[in-house]
Amino acid sequence: MATKFSKETYLYWYELMLLLRRFEEKTGQLYGMQKIRGFCHLYIGQEAVAAGCMTATNPDDKFITAYRDHALAIAKGVSAKSCMAELYGKATGCSKGKGGSMHFFGVKENFFGGHGIVGAQIGTGAGLAFAEKYRNSNNVVLCFFGDGAARQGMLHETFNMAMLWQLPVVFICENNQYAMGTSVSRTSNVLDIYKLADGYDMPSDSIDGMSPENVHNGVLRAVNRAKEKGGPTLLEIKTYRYKGHSMSDPQKYRTKEELEEYKERDPIEYVQKVLVDQYKVTEAEIEVIIDRVRAEVEESVKFAEESPWPDDSELLKDVYMQEDYPFIVD
Repeated sequence: MATKFSKETYLYWYELMLLLRRFEEKTGQLYGMQKIRGFCHLYIGQEAVAAGCMTATNPDDKFITAYRDHALAIAKGVSAKSCMAELYGKATGCSKGKGGSMHFFGVKENFFGGHGIVGAQIGTGAGLAFAEKYRNSNNVVLCFFGDGAARQGMLHETFNMAMLWQLPVVFICENNQYAMGTSVSRTSNVLDIYKLADGYDMPSDSIDGMSPENVHNGVLRAVNRAKEKGGPTLLEIKTYRYKGHSMSDPQKYRTKEELEEYKERDPIEYVQKVLVDQYKVTEAEIEVIIDRVRAEVEESVKFAEESPWPDDSELLKDVYMQEDYPFIVD
């Protein structure tokens, strides 16, 4: 029997996904104005993954991801203001202006990056899960990575250890169809990434990532398994990014028709339709949400613009130095 979600859940999904979409759209605009520099990877199109994962987890559960990290950080509770300030490289940013787009961080929100090295967060995510098991907590780690990172050796080493130690971790492959500009079919004869778990007897599943309901249900099953000492799960969540891999991507590897086909299944428009058709939410109520999201994004930009740059004295802070660790020798 299909799970029936409340009006409140759909309202939460709608506002969260809309915030993530508008934040990323503003980020792209500001990047074009050279307010934001360096690498920048947008999450536009993948919002249902973040939304479904949030309702399937608790605040104490931990998230870790790769460099397409803005949306998951905001979903986990890192403020839009501190995220935008980080994009600007300002001192008030969530990583003190030292990390930029690819290295968001929020300890109190249980968001552990933002990692620029492809696949590095897979091993680190298992490490976080090991810590939770060591402390005998009931928390679960959600470790996100892309279809490109699924080709890294780190994944296989980590899967082996995670199963051996039965770690409370849910490995989530956000399969947005392209590793940079290379389709899955050009990098592997195994097109169903969730089947990579079979070699380790790890439970796995494939989920429609354009549906927050399906994401919620699939992630909740995996989270409950981990909390019940059932060990790790691999979820392949099939989603799609509307923009390029990064801001410099001309996107010549896919057709406009393919992009439009996915946009017809846009998760934000779908959830809005559910709210209007099934829960009789009025146009005026929708407008209130839209205005609230617009104001939050605008406030984040204002905050970033007015925030100070990091002081020169910050240059070597948060960096290991030999004076602090005398046992390190040349």
